[in-house]
Amino acid sequence: MSIRTERLVLTPCAKDLYHMIKDDYPCGAHIMNYMQDVEEDPELAGWGCWFAFRNGRVIGDLGFKGKPSPLRTVEIGYGFLPEVRNTGYATESARALIGWAFSTGKVDKILAECHKENQSSIRVLEKLGFESFREGDGLIFWQLSGKTGTVLT
Repeated sequence: MSIRTERLVLTPCAKDLYHMIKDDYPCGAHIMNYMQDVEEDPELAGWGCWFAFRNGRVIGDLGFKGKPSPLRTVEIGYGFLPEVRNTGYATESARALIGWAFSTGKVDKILAECHKENQSSIRVLEKLGFESFREGDGLIFWQLSGKTGTVLT
């Protein structure tokens, strides 16, 4: 399963894919943790790390921090190589992944968090329609509702 956008291909992380790209992309601990977790719980597939490919090269990773909660929420995160930041790739890929999550029928709200100083991430979340609903410990907490709903407090 892959998701195609105008400029990117998003592919869920899997062991075979990880072994193909690990020497060319700085995979963080979250990727290894996800691969271990999905082995123990195959229902996590798709609800973790996805790689963003541009012209066959991994330029970033994004995904959810677990399966939808009983409240039908998931949290999204993303990170891209420094040389491709400020190109719209984060917005483009997150928009596609958010669309996928809502299309599953398992999610009503998507959450995110970022540091107050991270203007690039703030711009991405604002472009995607997220609303900030709380600040604390140097972070801003965001939400995007797939339905008209109430703001978390």
